[in-house]
Amino acid sequence: MDRRHFITCVTAGLLAAKVGVSFAASGVKRSAIPLWKGTPPGGGGPTGSIQTSARGAQSNIALPILTVIEPESPNGQAVLVAAGGGYKRIEMGSEAWPAAEWLVARGYTAYVLSYRLPSEGWTDGNLVALQDAQRALRIVRDREHNVSVLGFSAGGHLLGLAATRPDYRSYPKQDRLDEKPAFADRAALIYPVITLEKPYEHTSTHKILVGKDASSAENAAWSVQNYVTPHSPPFFLVQAEDDPISDPQNTLIMAAACEQQHVPVEMHRYSSGGHGFGMGKPGTPTVKWPDHYAKWLAKS
Repeated sequence: MDRRHFITCVTAGLLAAKVGVSFAASGVKRSAIPLWKGTPPGGGGPTGSIQTSARGAQSNIALPILTVIEPESPNGQAVLVAAGGGYKRIEMGSEAWPAAEWLVARGYTAYVLSYRLPSEGWTDGNLVALQDAQRALRIVRDREHNVSVLGFSAGGHLLGLAATRPDYRSYPKQDRLDEKPAFADRAALIYPVITLEKPYEHTSTHKILVGKDASSAENAAWSVQNYVTPHSPPFFLVQAEDDPISDPQNTLIMAAACEQQHVPVEMHRYSSGGHGFGMGKPGTPTVKWPDHYAKWLAKS
């Protein structure tokens, strides 16, 4: 085991222990799985352990991991969760951990993804988060039969790409896990960034992934709606109409792409709530979306 992998295993253990503070219910199991055996594809990147801010945002993802939280009585369904943060950080404290807690309380096994950030010096640049998402889907597929994804903001962009591009090979085969399909049975995207095309070029997602001088082709290549096909999974979309970060047109664009390809889509839009409301912002109608999500998940 190289030093980098050793540090990640230690970090994974510490994260699993830290998560245990939030998931105190008896019978809930917590563990962590490094995505890669050794250095991730392409190499480069930061060193040391994952850094966590006072509000629970992660950065310095030297080696990405999946934190697995299993309920006492699993219902046979698993959900891969990715928080947002504009590909600059990962908002675990306000998005991923609350979502996982909500899922586990209802019998779902949650797999929370700490993915690499393209701005942290990785050789493979803007591909690294997608590499991690695809690898994570394969790991979960190896362990579970029914797998859906839940992404927030930039995490919604990431898992939207992963869900619509299951056959895209973002990294060379590493081991037997990469023979597994990287597809999701269904996908929930919460206030997601969907398109990087004009005139929606103001986001951190656009800046980090393609840059301000990106061509129209580059913008299109990183826009989720362009990969929806009749074989894409059903989608569940949520957004507030006063979202100042991800233009509210994003969910409309995604819904239209799904409808054009005859892909089942359920969309919930709220008059207020802004951006980053996680499992719902008190005092706004966004508190209603988890109930709709629960009914949608139960259909599978």
